[in-house]
Amino acid sequence: MTSSSSQPLAGKTALVTGGSRSIGAAIVRRLAQDGAAVAFTYSASADRAEALVADIASAGGKSLAIKADSANADEVKDAVSLAAQAFGGIDILVNNAGILVRGIVDDFDLSDFDRMFNVNVRAVFVAVQAVLPHMSAGGRIITTGSVTADRSGFPGASVYSMTKGAVAAMTRGLARDLGPRGITVNAIQPGPTITDMNDGDKLQDQLGPLMALGRMGEDTEVASLAAYLARPEASFITGSALTIDGGYLA
Repeated sequence: MTSSSSQPLAGKTALVTGGSRSIGAAIVRRLAQDGAAVAFTYSASADRAEALVADIASAGGKSLAIKADSANADEVKDAVSLAAQAFGGIDILVNNAGILVRGIVDDFDLSDFDRMFNVNVRAVFVAVQAVLPHMSAGGRIITTGSVTADRSGFPGASVYSMTKGAVAAMTRGLARDLGPRGITVNAIQPGPTITDMNDGDKLQDQLGPLMALGRMGEDTEVASLAAYLARPEASFITGSALTIDGGYLA
């Protein structure tokens, strides 16, 4: 028999957007490991999504992959509905889907501006709106932001930084809206993190010296913070943007 300490999310249901790879996949795995039934969206990585579902099933967990482009509001709403129907409600929403398009302001394409805003900001608001009819007191809403909300750090990040600053501000406002319903709203702000989307060794050489700990983060470490915020003991944390950056901002 599994103890409540080893599976603190047993009986809970979750939806993670952008959950098929990198930090998103690490969050899906961790929530499932902690006992939650986890639905997650993916936009293009079907093979990765299917492999993740199989891995979770082999470990005795329950998951559901849903194809949805977070730039499309209707697809985000449909994903929430499918997850709620499959699991009978949603206790935990993790808004993880995000994209990064770099560019200096002089020639930054407005179509890239619009898509990045739609995925990184609008989709968060759309998902929150859609999930509320399926979420009761004790619900958790967690959004993956970035330390770029506080420090862009490199040229060409103005629009991305803007979207992550918007996420932090929206988190505070939503916490006020939903606090009376017993729903907490928080953001996690990763610093430089090794994922399957970047060259970890190259970035370690570039960014390691900027970190107080002298190294970049792991996606599993970021996932652990998201999982903590989903747990019962995090019930008094809301409206926060919690930085997990190895001292990058220190």
